[in-house]
Amino acid sequence: MSAGAIVYKSKEEIELLRISSLLVGKTLAEVASHLKPGVTTIELDTIAEQFLRDHGAEPSFKGYHGFKHSLCISVNEEVVHGIPGSRVIMDGDVVSIDCGAYKNGFHGDSAYTFPVGVVNEDVLNLLRVTKTSLLKGIEKARNGNRVGDISAAVQDYAESFGYGVVRELVGHGVGRKLHERPEVPNYGKKGSGPVLKEGMTIAIEPMINMGARHIRQMKDGWTIITLDKQPAAHFEHTICITENQPDILSSFQEIENAISKNKNITEVVLTLN
Repeated sequence: MSAGAIVYKSKEEIELLRISSLLVGKTLAEVASHLKPGVTTIELDTIAEQFLRDHGAEPSFKGYHGFKHSLCISVNEEVVHGIPGSRVIMDGDVVSIDCGAYKNGFHGDSAYTFPVGVVNEDVLNLLRVTKTSLLKGIEKARNGNRVGDISAAVQDYAESFGYGVVRELVGHGVGRKLHERPEVPNYGKKGSGPVLKEGMTIAIEPMINMGARHIRQMKDGWTIITLDKQPAAHFEHTICITENQPDILSSFQEIENAISKNKNITEVVLTLN
């Protein structure tokens, strides 16, 4: 995580951030259109990098602390930071894809978890809850609230279904640097942490496990998996704190349009309150 003070953005800077964030959604939509059983994760990574560069952007993740790829692709019990490679996506897999775009001096960051083929209903429910917990967190991302209000909203909702909320990995500020202050945990107490103020731009990203919250890092130095090997889910938006309601700078709309046209992916329809 980057050291230093929170960086507040001007309206002009926020619009540049929006361009990068929306491009991430378009990239994930392009990847989703190719997602099916039989495709390898490195093939998806290649598609994403080409798409980003064709749109005048650089992959935020490539070269970050030595990471060699454009996407983090995490399958089933892999929570985040999965390295693209020769792994073949199988029917029944849940595939979390995290992407960053750097354009006009600003990063966008977003993630979506895709159920490929016929996926167990219990796992689909995990995805629904994780996606909803993101929306619950965003609801609390208001001027004058605190980071802990976001954290508690995510935690309370996910844990009400008996799921484990990952604690070692957090959301973060985003701007000219991929990771800025403040950290945005997915657990915590209401009324705690830094005050949310207009001009703050943050990535909120619940990482929720079907089983216990405990994780470990693989020997590759990147991939994080659940300790009990049960599935995990991950959804992420980049948002801006405004005078009024939170402004979601990234978008799932194009991703979900692509999913609706791809018979190999199950839609994560939110039916839960």
